[in-house]
Amino acid sequence: MSDPRAHDRRDIAALLGIMAALRDPAGGCPWDLEQDFASIAPYTIEEAYEVADAIDRGELGELKDELGDLLLQVVFHARMAEETGAFAFGDVVAAICDKMVRRHPHVFDASGRPLDPAARAVAVADAEQQTRAWEALKRAEREARGDADASALAGISRGLPEWQRAVKLQHKAAKVGFDWPGPDPVIAKLHEEIEEVRAEFAAVAADPGDPAARDRLEDELGDLLFVCANLARHAKVDVGAALRRANLKFERRFRAMEALAAADGGLAGQSLEAQDRYWDLAKAAEKAGRR
Repeated sequence: MSDPRAHDRRDIAALLGIMAALRDPAGGCPWDLEQDFASIAPYTIEEAYEVADAIDRGELGELKDELGDLLLQVVFHARMAEETGAFAFGDVVAAICDKMVRRHPHVFDASGRPLDPAARAVAVADAEQQTRAWEALKRAEREARGDADASALAGISRGLPEWQRAVKLQHKAAKVGFDWPGPDPVIAKLHEEIEEVRAEFAAVAADPGDPAARDRLEDELGDLLFVCANLARHAKVDVGAALRRANLKFERRFRAMEALAAADGGLAGQSLEAQDRYWDLAKAAEKAGRR
């Protein structure tokens, strides 16, 4: 086992040594030793979101720490794989290096050396053209692996957050022409889905114990959210970023409500009408502060 003290803290070997010590059956950390891929996966997702949150808030100091937390997740998974003899961290690095070289033939030669810009055999005009080339290379890789799924929707991970998977499904379908021509028909569809949700809420209210009614309500709510994601795609708005913005706005205004209501004994126990007044005050104060 590599001694982490023998390496510069800026060297990945130091982190690999720390993880090896944590997973050492003879003296490692009990919590770390109990973990497996499934138990660590939720932390991996959480850390990725915390990276996005630090970026969203422009907190570069926090971003450094959150990137470290995310890197630890990669090291953790690689260490567990190494213990089973599947692969090690170095194999992870080699795999992504090979993939990036393979998918950028306009930048690297087959050995991974950057091409002379004047001698590039593959010209890429812009990011959109590069995205198309990237998708073509991914498709060729799947075919080379013997992946029999020839669908235009192939290659979309089922492990993605569902809102992100929805956008990717829509984006892939649009590549073969299955798409609305603009936002107006999507908005019309949104109104249609809202009415269908309204009808299913009425059905549940009429018979709260009917499992079929609740199932239909869930189905219609899913359709409504799917159309919302499609509308965001047509607007070229990232669904996750938009929802984070809405969450932050709600949290900011709700905390302002709590501060306003503190002198009256707090929000709890007050009527919804009274709470709405605090919300309106918080909203007005926020708008005034932006002028």
